This record gives sequence, C-alpha cells and structure tokens, in this order.
Amino acid sequence: MNELVIALGWAGVFAPVALGAIGSVIGCAIAGQAAIGAMLDTDSGYGRFIGLSVLPSSFVIYGIVLMFTLQQPVQAYNAGALAGIGILAGLTLMFTGIWQGRACATAIAAAKEKPEIFGMSIAPAAIVEGFGVFVFIFALVLAGAIPQTGALA
Repeated sequence: MNELVIALGWAGVFAPVALGAIGSVIGCAIAGQAAIGAMLDTDSGYGRFIGLSVLPSSFVIYGIVLMFTLQQPVQAYNAGALAGIGILAGLTLMFTGIWQGRACATAIAAAKEKPEIFGMSIAPAAIVEGFGVFVFIFALVLAGAIPQTGALA
C-alpha cells in the first residue's frame, strides 16, 4: 500500500509537465492546421497565423515550472499532496491547452475571412490562457504549503 502512495506522489511530481505537454501539442496541432489552411487561402498575414498557432505552447512551460516546484523527496506524508496538486493541475493544463488551440483555430479562420477582426478574435484564447494561469498560480501557492517533514504543522 505504501508503495502505491509513493508511486502516486511521484506521478504528481511529473504529471504537470507530461499533461501540459500533451495539451500544448494537441492545441498547437489544432491551431497549426488552421494556420496552414488559412495560408493557402490568403496572400499575406502568415506571421500572425503562425504566431497564434503556437500560443498553446505556454502550458508545457507552466508544467515544467510546477514540476520543479513540486520536486522534493516523496514520502507517505507528502505523496497525497504531490499527487493531488500535480495530477489535477496537469489535467487542467492539458485541457486548457487543447481548448486554447481550438479557440486559436477559430480566430485564425475568422481572421482569414475578415482580417480587421484579428485582434478581437484572439480574446477567447486569451481568456482560456487566463484560466491556465489561475491554476498555475494556485498550484504554486499550494505547493509552498506542502510539509517538508513528516511532522504535521
């Protein structure tokens, strides 16, 4: 039983970067496919399409920082906190990356047809980024409260 608890703790340490990377990859792929399609249909403005298609890559960066923040010796007394924070934050980073990619793809498609709305069309993607940042900061705060020794505070 103790080995399972320790394994979950280690999973929690590495989950933010793994799940954040999955979300970033899927999100960038979704937006990147939209960017390629838009470039085939337009004669200029390629840079903004490419720039918007890489926006979901931020979630893997948040995951890397969380992983380093959670990195500590995994023991029975802290494994639950590491697992809870790491896995739940990682899942959130993954889903925000995917959904941000969808928002970026929609913005690219809209801006392809009506270039003057490009700035406003990225607002939904920025809002999704905000939710990812909220979870990132919340996880950092919680990680700072994980006990460093077996003694309860």
